[in-house]
Amino acid sequence: MPEISNEEIKEDVMTLHKEVYEKFNYEMKYIRPPKGEYSEKSIAYTNSLGYKTVMWSFAYDDWDNDKQGREEYGKKKILDNLHNGEIMLLHATSKDNSNILDEVIKETKKMGYEFKSIDEFER
Repeated sequence: MPEISNEEIKEDVMTLHKEVYEKFNYEMKYIRPPKGEYSEKSIAYTNSLGYKTVMWSFAYDDWDNDKQGREEYGKKKILDNLHNGEIMLLHATSKDNSNILDEVIKETKKMGYEFKSIDEFER
């Protein structure tokens, strides 16, 4: 986002907004800059479009399609790094995440954590 024009940002964000709404009937209000790359300008511009930028507090290399087939690694990374207030970034393109998500959610709940939307998060 830092290297593209406001017009390109708007086109990308509005295309995503439309697709999310059409597929999930959800009006986006939060945005995560791709790769976590942003500038003051890009954040100010997405704010002016009505979005709040939210970053993550945990991620791992699940985005790398060459590093799939490591389900135990993924589970360990996720469970060993749980923390209060966590915003977990898991990429939908990861087959490993698809395979372990149910088990990770159940284990996380057993550990006493709960899942909430950003809107429900108490600061």
